[in-house]
Amino acid sequence: MTHTNFNSDVEAVEAFRAKFTELSSEVGKVIIGQEQVVKEVLIAIFSGGHVLLVGVPGLAKTLLVNSISKALGLDFSRIQFTPDLMPTDIIGSEVLNDARKFQFVKGPIFANIILADEINRTPPKTQSALLEAMQEKSVTAAGQTFKLDQPFFVLATQNPIEQEGTYPLPEAQLDRFMFNIWVDYPTFDEEMEVVRKTTSDESETIKSVLSSEEILYFQHLIKRVPIAENVLKYAVTLTAKTRPQGELSADIVKQYVSWGAGPRASQYLILGAKTHALISGKFAPDIEDVKAVAMAILRHRIVPNYKAEAEGYTVEKIISAIL
Repeated sequence: MTHTNFNSDVEAVEAFRAKFTELSSEVGKVIIGQEQVVKEVLIAIFSGGHVLLVGVPGLAKTLLVNSISKALGLDFSRIQFTPDLMPTDIIGSEVLNDARKFQFVKGPIFANIILADEINRTPPKTQSALLEAMQEKSVTAAGQTFKLDQPFFVLATQNPIEQEGTYPLPEAQLDRFMFNIWVDYPTFDEEMEVVRKTTSDESETIKSVLSSEEILYFQHLIKRVPIAENVLKYAVTLTAKTRPQGELSADIVKQYVSWGAGPRASQYLILGAKTHALISGKFAPDIEDVKAVAMAILRHRIVPNYKAEAEGYTVEKIISAIL
């Protein structure tokens, strides 16, 4: 059901909070543990950002994205990225129809949620077709521009282990992703529960909690959330501290970082903090909300140098030190 005519923003925020909780518990029916991952993916969706999920195979990344799209009531496409995938396999192509006329047949990119599975397995030409769609929210094919349905999200997965035959995403393309979320192994108890559930005959059905109109409404609501000057300043300063050449750069950054985060990181820190504040029962974000989303936003925007690798300084260690 759709109801986006709230009497006040306060009422709308209460509704958003309730929906967020409901979404998390619907997804939790199928996805055991991973609460933090689910929370971060949902924050990115309501902030209007795309997500890169990094983790070894077999951690239910595909199931996670599928479950979230069901709970959000959105249509979902899974694209398996392979070395021979062509841009037309994603966007669509012109086909000669019965009337001997060329007709554009839409590819899998025309869905609300795209799961780009193992995005680093495909050559840059195909990666950039997807990334253009992410940036422009439209695709160009056969000289025509086609608008993509809103809301539109890309959740891409990347496998960190096998680097054989992979094409790592360039920094400029990584920057298009709001969050880089690390999907870890389940705890012992979670794994017990996963195995118990998946090896029996019981299956959970996920019910749809939201409509696409409501998602778009809540995205606009989040943009309207006020931001205090000191919080804005904190977010922009935090981003500036990651740049080794800047006047605000942190000492650890000067030593161990060859490249820092761009202005897009500051924008995402604010949007993410706004969404985080609303789900935490606040009406405006504070510095704690910025800190809560900082790791997932900065993780893929900072490039450590050789010295960092030699001395065992990971990106996470560097970000924690800056925070």
